[in-house]
Amino acid sequence: SGGSIAIDGVDTKSVPRWNVHDQFSMVLQDTWVFRGTVRENIAYSKPGVTDKQIEDACKAVGLDHFIRSLPDGYDTVLDDKSSLSQGQKQLLTIARAMLANRRLLILDEATSALDSVTEVKIQHAFDELARGRTTLVIAHRLSTIRSADRILVVENGRIAEQGSHEALLAQNGEYASLWRTQNGKA
Repeated sequence: SGGSIAIDGVDTKSVPRWNVHDQFSMVLQDTWVFRGTVRENIAYSKPGVTDKQIEDACKAVGLDHFIRSLPDGYDTVLDDKSSLSQGQKQLLTIARAMLANRRLLILDEATSALDSVTEVKIQHAFDELARGRTTLVIAHRLSTIRSADRILVVENGRIAEQGSHEALLAQNGEYASLWRTQNGKA
């Protein structure tokens, strides 16, 4: 209900909204594709990119092989009725964010709609996407945030605990309890 958000010490209220938006990419829980080719869906956030850049982003997240197996490869037309799995849509969204190459990344419950097996498969894609970026991950599934430098545990709107995965486990507080529960050790 109060405070400010600053990027490199600059209050975001002091710069145009487009400037703030141009600094970050987001991968959300709800994925979306629009009517257009796979290539157009991935290049959505970055006009003027080359086919090689699109393909490199897809290779980095492990989506290239699947795309090449489609009837028209990168030129296959997608829409809301396309038979992509939730995991494939999520990988497409991750490739889109990787291609945008913004310095800030927000992952908001990006794995909550995925089964555990699919989540493990795309964790590498998230690691690639987050490399060299300031990344804010909002997640209830703790395996998503295990490798974070700093984890904040929020309870009732307040920061209850903070630290690395190992430090929070050692504190044996709420995070450790949640970790044990989610990993069958409760």
